This record gives sequence, C-alpha cells and structure tokens, in this order.
Amino acid sequence: MKNVLIVFTATLVLYACGNGAKDEKGTLTDKKTKLEKLRSDRDKLDAQIKSLQEEIAKVDTSASMNEGKLVAATPIVEQPFEHFIDLQGHVDADNISYVTPRGTPGQVKALYIKNGDIVKKGQLLAKLDDDVQLKQLQQLKTQLAYAEDIYRRQKNLWEQGIGTEVQLKNAENSVNNLKDQINTTVAGWEMTNVRSDVSGYVEQLNLKVGETFTGMAGSNPQIMIVNSSALKVVTEVPENYLGKIKKGIPVNILLPDVNVQFNSSISLMNQTIGLNSRSVVTEAKIPYNPNVVIPLTVLQTDENGKYVYVIGTENGKRIAKKKIVQVGEIYGNSIEVKNGLQVGDQLITEGFQSLYEGQTVTTG
Repeated sequence: MKNVLIVFTATLVLYACGNGAKDEKGTLTDKKTKLEKLRSDRDKLDAQIKSLQEEIAKVDTSASMNEGKLVAATPIVEQPFEHFIDLQGHVDADNISYVTPRGTPGQVKALYIKNGDIVKKGQLLAKLDDDVQLKQLQQLKTQLAYAEDIYRRQKNLWEQGIGTEVQLKNAENSVNNLKDQINTTVAGWEMTNVRSDVSGYVEQLNLKVGETFTGMAGSNPQIMIVNSSALKVVTEVPENYLGKIKKGIPVNILLPDVNVQFNSSISLMNQTIGLNSRSVVTEAKIPYNPNVVIPLTVLQTDENGKYVYVIGTENGKRIAKKKIVQVGEIYGNSIEVKNGLQVGDQLITEGFQSLYEGQTVTTG
C-alpha cells in the first residue's frame, strides 16, 4: 500500500506539470499569430487611407488632409532685457524757501496769500507794521523841502555875488545828506514788505494778521514756499540691490495720487548704508511739468466736456477759439488746468458766456 501510493502521487504530479507546459506553449503561438494578422490588417488600412487621401486631393483642392498642425513661430533675436525693481519713495524739493524778515521782526498788518497759492519771485506776501518808517519819511521829506529852498536861495545870492562859497556848499551838503537819509529810510520801509524769494506754491502758512513775523513759529516756518520746478523722488534702496543700482540708470516714477508718470534717472546715490535700514538713499529728479491756473468762473461745460475761450487770430481778425481742457484741483476761486492751455494763451475772462467758436472779438 505504501509503494502504490508513492507511485500514484508521482504520476499525478508529472501529469499536472506536463499539461501546464503544453497550454503555455499553445497560448504564445496564438498571440504571435494574432499579432501578425493585426499588422497585416493595419498595412491594408494604411494603404486604403492613403489611396482615399490621394483621390480626395485630386477632386477637392481645398482639402488640407496633408497639412500639419497650425502653430506660431518667432525668430530668435538678440535684444536687451529690462528688469525693474518696484520701490516706494517720497517727493521732496530741492528749492524750498523759508521766508524770514529782511529787517527786524514786525507785526503783520496784512496777508496777501493763503495755503496752496501759486506765487512768483518778488511777489508781495505780507505787509508788516510800517508806521515808524512812514513818519520818518514824512519828517525827512519836510526837512528836504526846507533844505532845498535854502539851497536855491543861497545859490541865487551866490550868483549875485552875495554870500560865501562855504555857505553854498553847506546848503548843498544839507540837501544831499537828507536825500541819503530818505533813501536809507525807504530801504528800511521796503523791508516791511515781505516778498517771495522764489517762484512756487505756498506749502505752509502759519501766520495771521496781528501776529509778529519772525520767520519761525516754534519749530515750524511761518511761511514756506516750494519751487515745484525742482522736485525729486527720494527712495531707500535695500542693500541686496546695490550691485544692480548705480547713478544714471533709468527709472520710471509713478505718482498714483495724481495718476502721473515720469521717466527720469538716478541723479544721486549715497555711498553709505544705513545702520538700521540696511539701505542706501537715492534721488531721481521729476521733470518740470507746470500746470496752468485759471479763474473757476470762466470754465464752461458741454457734451464734449469742460472748455474755455481764448483769443485767436484768423485772416487778420481776432476771434474766439474754444479750447477743451482737462482740469485738476480746485482751491478758492481758482482751478488747475492740466491739459488744453499753454502759457501765453489769452484767456477770455469777461463776455465769454454768449460766445461761439470763430466769433470776432475785441478787448476794447
């Protein structure tokens, strides 16, 4: 029984192994046969597709079955690469005038400006108390009139052979001395007129009528005039950009509050790095871009926008010309004109309400 079982078992194992090898061989052969058939079918299909394409191309000339996929191409060229660094800064001015008395401090009798006003160099800003100077001038003028009368009398006598040359010279010297005193007093009186040393706008006005004008009110200037033709943007550049930043490189300045852009360049670059900020201060000048200021009352509006009238010339006649303008800020009775007018235009300030384009005008 033991030997039979061993033989049976061995026979069973051999039988199983023999059937597995036969099945595997048969499957591989079938797969190869199937692959060859598919390849043959593919070649036939490719031939049929090519034949149909050729037949269609002969009949339909607009067919694009042989065309490639539509793409776009750009030729490679050498060109500079511009890399910008976005930094924030603040606007400052090179030409700031802190107005001070040219003589001794004095009490303010009148003010002729207000914050935001545009002023010109030499314009009268304020008037200080001048009672003392005016009284001195009046006294000196009275004395001069008397001295000139004495001199005329003495000269007449001298021409008649009466009197001495010393008397004539003394009378003449008296007149000249009084004239010198008057000139000196007039110069002192002129110092009571507070004038602007620069053209610009009134940035600060910390002064009222009746107050004493000394130039400073505590730590603040009483009158500060900023010349807007010399503005600059001051920016702190982090030290990690220092290898890329140098004097003269171009910059683009954006003033978002007024929506204005300028092209400029770095005009100044400090040589030291801030101990705390770890940055270097740079400056870039803002190109001068003066705006025109006109009376608010002359501005009119129609379907095309805001406009004013100026005087033009046509065929030798003076006519009204309509100018469309772009306006800015309003202050008091004045309005800023950013575009549309030029310095030298003759703005019509009276009689403009009923004018029309091309109408002959006269200024009287």
